[in-house]
Amino acid sequence: MNPSLPGKIAPAAETPSCYADAAVFSSARIVDHTQIADQTWRLRLDCPEIAAAAIPGQFVMLRIPHRSDPLLARPLAVYDTFGEHSGGDGGHPTAVPRRYVDFVYAVHGRFTTALREIPVGRELTVWGPLGNGFRIPTVYHLVLVAGGIGQTALLGLGRERLGLKTYGPPKRSPVPLADRVTFCWGARHAGLFGGIDDFRAAGMAVHQATLDGSVGLHGTVVDLLDSLFGSAAENVFPAAGGGQTATSSRRMHVACCGPEGMMAAVARWSASKQISCDVSLEAPMACGIGICFTCVAKIRDTSGGWDYRRTCIEGPVFDATRVEW
Repeated sequence: MNPSLPGKIAPAAETPSCYADAAVFSSARIVDHTQIADQTWRLRLDCPEIAAAAIPGQFVMLRIPHRSDPLLARPLAVYDTFGEHSGGDGGHPTAVPRRYVDFVYAVHGRFTTALREIPVGRELTVWGPLGNGFRIPTVYHLVLVAGGIGQTALLGLGRERLGLKTYGPPKRSPVPLADRVTFCWGARHAGLFGGIDDFRAAGMAVHQATLDGSVGLHGTVVDLLDSLFGSAAENVFPAAGGGQTATSSRRMHVACCGPEGMMAAVARWSASKQISCDVSLEAPMACGIGICFTCVAKIRDTSGGWDYRRTCIEGPVFDATRVEW
């Protein structure tokens, strides 16, 4: 265990609109488009400027050109970036310039139904990267919690904290690294876990929960957290390789993305265990750059009240204790 880790994280910074000001607007060619699970697809775009700039937790606005239905773009979280089309950087830091951006999406509306039919070689209109992305938690144990398609926002953060990748610019320093990253994913049934081997290949401890019991724990992802960590105020876990232990409530941090009800439940669970938690909010967006105010969420302020914050430029990542669920 690295003794230099403080066991806490700095407060999440409010993100200024300069993130939107710096976004790239371009056309990007599809180089891969593959179904990876029930109604779940992986999309890879050749988009060097966005690939070079994106950090974990950011998103892009994506539009199908020359179509009036759907007319507006839709937000998709950046799943990961690569320097080679094959993903041949192996998830490790590389001097090869980042060029390709991966997205994973579920088909559940007009836009994603239309997107699913777009073949390799066609171009899409994109602007990004947008949003604040995840802060870097300097804790021993990072716990990633996903519900439904929420895993899309989390892979890069896990790889970064394990020292497998760096993101930027400016390059985010993942040092000191986490001793471990645990990934907990809940879904309705076993057929929805597309891309789960990406998390295993990165060296994360992967745990699943399904509502129908078809794989993993039979229950919700909060049930899974309880089964793994029990009472965090008393729970201790060993450092990698054994040796000294640390109280998990001081040494753990949760990063979460998924349906609102699931994130609210994870936020309550984390608060009850005195574990810090960041959530990546999912909200309808029409512009992605803070103009339309369709993506606002109720966020608590320092005076004890709350105000509407735009998830596209002041989020999508917020400290879970500040969200008015």
